[in-house]
Amino acid sequence: MGGIKVSYLFIGIIILQRLAELFIAQRNERWLRAQGAYEVGTSHYPSMLALHSSFFIVLLLEITFKKTSLSSFFPILLLLFLLVQAVRIWCIHSLGRFWNTKILILPNANVVRKGPYRFLRHPNYLVVSLELFLLPFMFQAYFTAFLFTILNIVMLFVRIPIEERALRQATNYNETFK
Repeated sequence: MGGIKVSYLFIGIIILQRLAELFIAQRNERWLRAQGAYEVGTSHYPSMLALHSSFFIVLLLEITFKKTSLSSFFPILLLLFLLVQAVRIWCIHSLGRFWNTKILILPNANVVRKGPYRFLRHPNYLVVSLELFLLPFMFQAYFTAFLFTILNIVMLFVRIPIEERALRQATNYNETFK
């Protein structure tokens, strides 16, 4: 199977994974809202969705038009990518019903500090950042890696302060992350 076909198959699997995660997020959103949660950061959320959706489009276009091949470091990059996916699943599992793609705040909730959240405040954002870098490198799509790493950094500079401010105001965030 050629490098481009492997690329399409692999990226297709990742896209299906993201769609499954959106299903989980919608289910969790319904539960959180039923418990009294509210959303913050609604103004940047469409931009974030556009960023993540366009990432796959640009990646596939770069692979197709540049006719890139698998990186000579593909086995190592694949291993790193799979480790990052394990951390992604660990994040989702650790947050349980609180995991979401939106910033949903449940007033007076106890902030989760288990799993990877024992070590980092926002491990899922680290996971996403690593994915946006590693996945294109696996297929020598360096333009996509550079562009979306920069765009993601800009997005995180907007998103993280909004999330932390809301958590500080409505939950035990300050006590949990002294």
